[in-house]
Amino acid sequence: MAPRPDAPAGFNRQLAAAPPAVYSVAMRARAGKGTVPPAGSVPASGRSGRIGRAARAARAARTAPPAPVAMLRPWRLDDAAGLRAAFLGSDDLAAQFGAIELSTIARCQSFIADNLAPATVSRQNFAISVDGVAVGNVGIGSMEHRHGTGWVYYWVSADLRGRGLATLALASIADWAFTEQGLHRLELGHRTNNPASCRVAAKAGFAFEGIERQKLKYGTERFDVETHARLRTDAPPPVRPLPTATF
Repeated sequence: MAPRPDAPAGFNRQLAAAPPAVYSVAMRARAGKGTVPPAGSVPASGRSGRIGRAARAARAARTAPPAPVAMLRPWRLDDAAGLRAAFLGSDDLAAQFGAIELSTIARCQSFIADNLAPATVSRQNFAISVDGVAVGNVGIGSMEHRHGTGWVYYWVSADLRGRGLATLALASIADWAFTEQGLHRLELGHRTNNPASCRVAAKAGFAFEGIERQKLKYGTERFDVETHARLRTDAPPPVRPLPTATF
């Protein structure tokens, strides 16, 4: 930095030892354009900018809606409205349920009482609940405790798909089956024309194993099934299991 010829004695020596920022402030003060702030202080503009950003972040945190709370829990009769909405809003579910008709609350209550709520030695279902509303189902059937095997199935209502709920539910029930039921091998299958279900299985740690030809029949049409399986000894997927309320 260049010395000022008109500066008082000692002023140039002080500036020569000062960093550029101090030099700039000092020169502005000398010219009557400002005052030198106390040592160690933050310039008002920088301090107010940081305070402003922190205040905006705090306001956003206060006004942001809380994150949805998802969990697995037993089905209840008051889940009939959620089951009906899922059935009416998802054409593929109507095909999977076959001849079962779930367009009324009464029918949904009967289906829950007879099929979804009861837990047996060989079958258990869990409602996929978001903020207390049942939006899907994940279950294990054909549990065989001598060999430690089971068949897993799942569905999520159409308006909640694409958010990772099915993957979380599948990974969670697998964790429950391995730790609480002592099972060793879980299997599942999906139609070969259902790539979304294939992605769910893969993300939940279920490895592809093969194709079973024309295994499923919906209406008058038969479908090939792609099978996946996961062992208790397989590496767990990188997802955090959902809270699970047991029976």
